[in-house]
Amino acid sequence: MTHLIVSEVTLTFGGLNALTGVNIAIEPGLITSIIGPNGAGKTSLLNCVSGFYHPTLGEIRYGKYNLTHASPHRISTMGIARAFQNLELFRGLSVLDNLLLARHKHLNYSIFHAIIYFGKASRIEAENRAYVEKVIDFMELEPYRKKMVGNLSYGVQKRVEVARALTLAPQLLLLDEPMAGMNIEEKEDIVRFILDLKKEWGMTVVLVEHDLGVVMDISDRIYVLDFGVLIGWGKPEEVATNPKVIDAYIGEE
Repeated sequence: MTHLIVSEVTLTFGGLNALTGVNIAIEPGLITSIIGPNGAGKTSLLNCVSGFYHPTLGEIRYGKYNLTHASPHRISTMGIARAFQNLELFRGLSVLDNLLLARHKHLNYSIFHAIIYFGKASRIEAENRAYVEKVIDFMELEPYRKKMVGNLSYGVQKRVEVARALTLAPQLLLLDEPMAGMNIEEKEDIVRFILDLKKEWGMTVVLVEHDLGVVMDISDRIYVLDFGVLIGWGKPEEVATNPKVIDAYIGEE
């Protein structure tokens, strides 16, 4: 299993530092949360890891891979997938079609095989379909499989967004506020899915989330950002009593 190492990462937009000298080590097989007030740099950090931004300074490594200047497409082939805060789904397609499209990088057969659709092509298509069915079953999306995504409730669309990331068969899953805008019941479902991904699938999860109650309940490790600077890290009980973290969230008296 592979560690994700973020070393002295600085991200600058003009004269503004979105991240400044951030160091984070994501241990395999754990749920690691990244928290902080609005504008702390949480999503910017995920953007750097997933290749949407490239750090101005520093380095990001995932096992033998250097992610610092890699493209999102290249990173998706390294066992890393991401679910976005803002839904990145094809609203005019069904749930099933959205998930099948996400498996495109696994369709490694030639145009010749595609034309005759026999042997290798049919076998790979069957394997991909089986994996998608596994994800649909895990995320309890069976009732919605043939429904158009744009007609589903927001909470179900968020589940489809997580499922889309899972269809890439990642070892490391990046979740950017997967519970934003959800009611209590929908949040409980997502929490259950995340815990099962760790326990049953052995997956490493990096979670950006504003619901501190959820974060404290399910995280193995927590990192805290404030104005792009890492101000605290450790186990939930250590972070909860860190004076710098308390000041960042509720301010000084």
